[in-house]
Amino acid sequence: MTHTEPILQTISDTARWAAVFRARESERPDALFRDLMARRLAGERGEQIADTLPYGDRHSWSFVIRTYVIDQLINDQVGQGVDMVINLAAGLDARPYRMVLPPSFQWIEVDLPEIINYKEKVLEGEKPAGNLERVGLDLVNVSARRELFERLSRKASKALIITEGLLPYLSAEEVGSLATDLATPPSFQRWILDLLSPGLVERLQQSLGPYLNHSGASMKFGPEEGPEYFTPYGWNPVKVHSMLTMGARLHRLSFWMRLVASLPEPTGRQGSRPWGGVCLYTKG
Repeated sequence: MTHTEPILQTISDTARWAAVFRARESERPDALFRDLMARRLAGERGEQIADTLPYGDRHSWSFVIRTYVIDQLINDQVGQGVDMVINLAAGLDARPYRMVLPPSFQWIEVDLPEIINYKEKVLEGEKPAGNLERVGLDLVNVSARRELFERLSRKASKALIITEGLLPYLSAEEVGSLATDLATPPSFQRWILDLLSPGLVERLQQSLGPYLNHSGASMKFGPEEGPEYFTPYGWNPVKVHSMLTMGARLHRLSFWMRLVASLPEPTGRQGSRPWGGVCLYTKG
């Protein structure tokens, strides 16, 4: 990067940023997970982004906790008979290379063609667990994603959807449309997503917005209804994990953040207080 170039040039750069934090966590002696592909996937540009963004490292714990919690939820769902994972906006996630999956398991990654091509080049020669399929697709293309969902639904009996790090960048209208489309295929039965409160969206947009805006994205979605937002769309929350609570439990918070974590958390409707969580939904 030169001094005239923005730190985040495209939305795909946020995937490199996240990969750096997975790499750094993996190198800790007490790592919560080991992602041996993360350093390669992040590349030099990922390191530059993580080291240059103001307060960038302050958010590292949330990336780590989010990864860990979703790992645990996936393992649990695979044990309960899920036979396909559909990872939407998969970014540089490398779970198919580090998780234990049945040989026949189907793992689908969907993201923009440029990040899919980059990922395939970096991971060329590496062997994933199960059957991995990558699809280059802009999820904003509603007709194309519906065709994809219909095709994948026919190949699964019980599919798990993951939208890690995706929804905050969408408008409420776009999130509602996606939730409706995901509820339509009969075999799409489970959904893991991360959710932010309006207060947290506002704070993150204030600190990171000027950099995210250069990449063509900004943080928008933080429903006041909290996890109940998706109930009218046919999705019911069955597990809600607070990021702050899990961060304290897993010893990934600073002293001051641990003090914040000790305060009572909001329940029900979300407001100005920052809150983030990982939620598991079931359809019906």
